[in-house]
Amino acid sequence: MKQSFMTLQRHIIEEERRHPEATGELSSLLWDLSLATKVISLEVNKAGLVDILGFTGDENIHGEKVKKLDMFAHETMIKAMDHGGHLCVMASEEEDDIIHIPKNKRIGKYVLLFDPLDGSSNIDANVSIGTIFSIYRRISPNGTPGTVEDCLQKGVEQVAAGYVIYGSSTMMVYTAGEGVHGFTLDPAFGEYLLSHPNIKTPKRGKIYSINEGNYKYWHPGLKKYIKFLQKDEDPNEKPYSARYIGSMVADIHRNLLYGGIFIYPEDIRHPNGKLRLMYECNPMAFIVEQAGGRASDGKIRMLEKQPTSIHQRTPVYIGSEEDVLTVEKFLHEEENVTA
Repeated sequence: MKQSFMTLQRHIIEEERRHPEATGELSSLLWDLSLATKVISLEVNKAGLVDILGFTGDENIHGEKVKKLDMFAHETMIKAMDHGGHLCVMASEEEDDIIHIPKNKRIGKYVLLFDPLDGSSNIDANVSIGTIFSIYRRISPNGTPGTVEDCLQKGVEQVAAGYVIYGSSTMMVYTAGEGVHGFTLDPAFGEYLLSHPNIKTPKRGKIYSINEGNYKYWHPGLKKYIKFLQKDEDPNEKPYSARYIGSMVADIHRNLLYGGIFIYPEDIRHPNGKLRLMYECNPMAFIVEQAGGRASDGKIRMLEKQPTSIHQRTPVYIGSEEDVLTVEKFLHEEENVTA
C-alpha cells in the first residue's frame, strides 16, 4: 500500500491536534531538534572532505579523547536549542556541568539531555553513528533558571525521546509516549519523511549484540546466557546471530526493527557498567518500551532507576521483551545459586 507523503513537521502537528490541551511548545522543541540534526548530518556526510575527522587533542570528563566531530555536534545542538524559549536547562555527555540558557533568552518549561554523537570511536571507519536525546518537563519553578535536579529525573518521567542515526541514510526515530515513528531524511530537499510508522519490535529476536571480548570479566549468569544463545547444548537448534557494531544507536536501531537484544553489562572491572543512564540508556529504554520491548539494568526496569548524577553509568539489557526477560532469569538464577 502506498504511504502518504508525511513530513516530520506535519506528523508532529497532527499528533499535537489529538491533544486539545497541547500548547505547541513540545512540537516546536522537536522541530528545532530536527533542524540541528540536519546540520550534523550534513557535516557527518562530508567529514572526510573538510579535515574535520580526528582528535581535538582534548579529553572529555570521562577521560575519553574528544574528536572534532563530537564537539561540532555538541556545539550545534546547543546553538540550535538555547534560544527557542522552550528549555530551562540542558545537559550533554560532552559537558561536565549542566548547560544554562543564556540570561537574555526566554526560559522555558522543558529539559533537554543529549549525547551529541554516540559511537564516535567509529567515525574514522565510516561506521554508523548517531545523536540521542531525552526531554523532560522541569520540576523547578517556571521562569527561573533550570537546575541539576531538573535533569535528575527517573526515565519514566520523559515526555519524549529519540535518536538520529547517520548511516547509509539519515533517519530520525522518536516517541512522545504514543508509539515510535521513524523518518528518513530526503537529501534532495532536506525534509524528514515518514518511512517507518508505528514501529513494533518483535517479542523475540535472533540477534544478540555484546562485546564478547570482555567475556572473562562477566557475571556467571551472563556467560551461561550467551552459551544458551549459541545453543551449545543442542547442535540441532539454530543459534542466535552475533551482531555487534560498537555504536549503541546502530546496534539498537537494527534490533528494534529485526528483534534481538543489546547488552552492555557490568563486569568485575566496571561494576557500575559503562553506558550513561541519562544520555543513552533512559532515552533508548523509553523508545524500546514504546515499541513493545523491554529494558533493565539486569535487576530493575531501566526507567525506574533514580539517577544521582548527570553522568551516572549503568549496565543495560535492552531489546525484545522475551529476550530481556530470559537474560534476567539467567542473572537471577545464578545469584540465587551463589547466595
